[in-house]
Amino acid sequence: MSERTDITDITTINTLRDLRAAGHVQKSLRAEIRDNLLTALRDGRDPWPGLHGLADTVIPQVERALIAGHDIVLLGERGQGKTRLLRTLVGLLDEWTPVIAGSELREHPFNPIGPESRRRAAELGDDLPVAWIHRDERYAEKLATPDTSVGDLIGDVDPMKVAEGRSLGDPETIHYGLIPRSHRGIVAINELPDLAERIQVAMLNVMEERDIQIRGYILRLPLDVLVVASANPEDYTNRGRIITPLKDRFGAEIRTHYPVALDDEIAVIRQEADLGTDPRAEVPDYLVEILARFTRALRDSSSVDQRSGVSARFAIAGAETIAAAAVHRAARHGEDRPVARPVDLETAVDVLGGKVEFESGEEDRADDILDHLLRTATAATARALFRGIDLEPLVAALDGGTLINTGEQMTAADFLAGLPDIPGSDLYDRICQRLDAVDDGQRAAALEFALEALFLSRRIDKEIVGGDTVYG
Repeated sequence: MSERTDITDITTINTLRDLRAAGHVQKSLRAEIRDNLLTALRDGRDPWPGLHGLADTVIPQVERALIAGHDIVLLGERGQGKTRLLRTLVGLLDEWTPVIAGSELREHPFNPIGPESRRRAAELGDDLPVAWIHRDERYAEKLATPDTSVGDLIGDVDPMKVAEGRSLGDPETIHYGLIPRSHRGIVAINELPDLAERIQVAMLNVMEERDIQIRGYILRLPLDVLVVASANPEDYTNRGRIITPLKDRFGAEIRTHYPVALDDEIAVIRQEADLGTDPRAEVPDYLVEILARFTRALRDSSSVDQRSGVSARFAIAGAETIAAAAVHRAARHGEDRPVARPVDLETAVDVLGGKVEFESGEEDRADDILDHLLRTATAATARALFRGIDLEPLVAALDGGTLINTGEQMTAADFLAGLPDIPGSDLYDRICQRLDAVDDGQRAAALEFALEALFLSRRIDKEIVGGDTVYG
């Protein structure tokens, strides 16, 4: 039996004697991760669920680093999926692994390393109790902050243990920090440059010699831990930096990026956006596409501070905001099924504009820049979706002073009732069919989108009066 043991087997293994009798084979952490990764690749399983747009760039680099047994630091702007990638590493650990029951460092029963565990192993022999921990318990995450101490990460003397009568020279008076407690597991440090430089120095032994130094204690712990970290490259000059010796100890330094393909950007929004429950709002695909194009346009804009980046969270929050607008409208006016409409996009931009950092001197033009880029994204989406559909009958129906009203508080039924008749034309049905719109909420969203497309192509006018939008 390897370390990858079924739960039905491990319930009968409670002592070191049982573990040996079962034929268990101990693996180092890096060998365990490497073997599980290679097995997944051979079996055609995706070891990185939920990560989009990184399959041909970042993921192969991470896989090679893990096969090589390297510690990893991910460098990239905010919202590029660094933390999600680090958390996905948990799936490469064995589901269950044995530890010495009650061990502070969760050592393997075959290899106790702490003073207390070695003493217990010598006293109990084959009766040493064994417990099993799940892979989720073998991942620890720390957000680096300037007030993080050496004791938090490495350890310190525990005054309570000294008060119990132990001498200061007794190694069992040590309270271990996060990294030693992650022995035989993964420790992730987010925003590594925010750690004070003296704290980074304390990590040097852990990263290279794989042991710890606490105050004046002579204590060697052969730690088996994978250290992974994330950092924003700009942090090297803004809030802090990764000191050169520590940076040198990471075997792999990998740059992340935002999704290159539009489809990957859309997939991230769909995956991460929480559109609520009871009632759950529907956000049509074309609105999500507009948000994705809008976000990408912001990243390409010379008016936006690209050193800060435009996070994927911007588009995710946008989808959640327009879903909330639909739920708000449905609650106020008694609609059974909330569906987001194009009119809700402007509300989202009003709320989210503060998440974008503009270049110096462009702050006064922020609203105009956001409005222009949203219109550009909407027009590009409309061109792709309405290609082949002649919207001229709708333009003709608005000649002669006919107006169509909509607004963030107008119900779908009222909007549809205000549409002009187009005798002898099935244009409305063709638009709705193209956008998979069936019920009133979906049809109202689709036809409102067609009106916005006509406005952006300068074939009809639009005026905002109070809280209403008037096309004509």
